[in-house]
Amino acid sequence: MYDVIIIGSGPVGLSCAIEAKKLNLSSIVVDKGYFLNSIYHFPQNMTFFSTPELLEIGDIPFIISGEKPKRADAMKYYWRVAQYYKLDIKLFRKVNNIIKKEKGFTLQTDKEEFLTRNVILATGYYDNPNLLGVLGENLPHVSHYYTDPHKYIHQKVIIVGANNSAVEAALELYRYDVSITMVHRDSELSKGVKYWVLPDIKNRIENKEIPSYFESKVEEIKPQSVIIRHKDKRIELPADSVLSLTGYHPDFVFMNKIGINIDRETSIPIFNPDTGETNMAGIYIAGSLQAGKNANKIFIENGRLHGKVIAIAIKHKE
Repeated sequence: MYDVIIIGSGPVGLSCAIEAKKLNLSSIVVDKGYFLNSIYHFPQNMTFFSTPELLEIGDIPFIISGEKPKRADAMKYYWRVAQYYKLDIKLFRKVNNIIKKEKGFTLQTDKEEFLTRNVILATGYYDNPNLLGVLGENLPHVSHYYTDPHKYIHQKVIIVGANNSAVEAALELYRYDVSITMVHRDSELSKGVKYWVLPDIKNRIENKEIPSYFESKVEEIKPQSVIIRHKDKRIELPADSVLSLTGYHPDFVFMNKIGINIDRETSIPIFNPDTGETNMAGIYIAGSLQAGKNANKIFIENGRLHGKVIAIAIKHKE
């Protein structure tokens, strides 16, 4: 029987485990995929918006040669921190259910079961893409994640969306001479696009180097084309690959399954902001789960602070 099990091995989950260890709470971290599963699936050349000190956990300095860390820097740093604190991390175990018992919970994974007095959900939102809901979205040449440019060389690629992931993918593919077309439902680029890439993407669009259709919706994806509705005009664009980079959301279905109530309007789970505890006593949420559908309000920078608050709340219950 553990004092606490943390689900999710991202920076927020690791921070929760570290803070639990500091308070002598027995714990393990469980993840369905790789270590730092979300960051692992980020674009290989991605640069973080934040400076390294804002990504630090466990009072371990994050030192790099440049101003802003890249994906590879973060992967090395968080692994080094996990090793320093000797965190017990169990990977490739998908949590299928959390069952309330008389004392604590049974956490059922696809490999084994664990017993715990408390659970912290730090699963983020990157595993659950926002779907377009159109015919053909499940075709094999459609992806909701962009990682590497080489697989798209000599292809015609449609990028759906205009937030950071879409813009960075478009710019990198452009530099590999990939034929790209951007499609976005709004009239302009997303407001949260990183300031240092904004002039670049604007210039490429204005110079017609990256053809773009704003105020447009995807109506259907075919094996070799995409049909869009652009200002009441139906257009068919050739496409060898489609990158549907329209954002992500928390796993609301799973949270409902285990008994967590979710506000219908905001999609924020019912929880105590002073402790992180949900309406299910003993189950806590950390990181972007606390923001509901407005996932862009909580990042590593502020989500990493949730671990200490939750660990103290659990310790006080003893």
